[in-house]
This record gives sequence, structure tokens and C-alpha cells, in this order.
Amino acid sequence: METPLWIRWLKVWGYGGAIIAGGCLLFKYTTPTDEEIINSLSPELRMQYEREKSLRQAEQQELMKIVKQTAQSDDPIWKTGSIQSPWETSALPQAKNRQQFEQLKADQVQREELKKINEELNKIRQQTTNKTHEIVDDKNQRWWKFW
Repeated sequence: METPLWIRWLKVWGYGGAIIAGGCLLFKYTTPTDEEIINSLSPELRMQYEREKSLRQAEQQELMKIVKQTAQSDDPIWKTGSIQSPWETSALPQAKNRQQFEQLKADQVQREELKKINEELNKIRQQTTNKTHEIVDDKNQRWWKFW
């Protein structure tokens, strides 16, 4: 005897719901968070991520300003805002501004890195000087003890 139609549909809905619920649970519990992804990066990539974080935030703020300006205008979106088409020749000054901004940011990052390196070098120099003085003092004391 064949099962009634409503039971077959009930099975379809049950199996389909189980598959969807299982997929949602797997997605929720197996997808890493942003912090876990950042922590799993190599030290070099993590440093690069931290260096470029402020640049990405500045770009995002600039984009939000443009979006607000575009939303307030009644003109079509392609006529409003300061983002120009890359195929238009008037977009060249904006590219220069972006290059200047990126160059300025890169110079700032480079200065910060050089400052950190200089601080580390000064610490190492101080440590080696102290160690040298300790060794020389120790040798001088030994020389007088043996004679």
C-alpha cells in the first residue's frame, strides 16, 4: 500500500529542514571569527595588516563622505560625487591625490619603523656597553687577585 501524499510531503519538509538546520549550525560553529583569522596570520602579514588598518579606515571614511554627498543630490548617481570614471581624462588629478596620500602614509609608517629600530639599537648598544664594562671590571679584579 502506498503512503498518503501528506506523509510524503511531511517527510520532504522534515528532511529539507534538517539539511538546512544542519548547514546553518555547521556554518555557525565552524566559521572562524575575524580575530581568529588575524591571530592565525604570520607575524609579517599581521604587521602589514596593522600598518594598513588606518589607511583602510581613512578610505572608508572618505567613501562615506562621497556617499552622503551623492545621497543628498537630486542628480543621477553618475553625475554626482567626486569619484570620476577611470576612462575620463579628468580623473588624473584625483589619482595624483591618492598617490600623494599613499606616499605620505608610507613615509609616516617608515618613520615610525625607523624610530622603533633606532630605539632597539640604542637598547642593544647600552646592553653591550654594560656587558663589556662588566667583563673588563671582572678581568681587572681577577688580575689583581692572581698577582
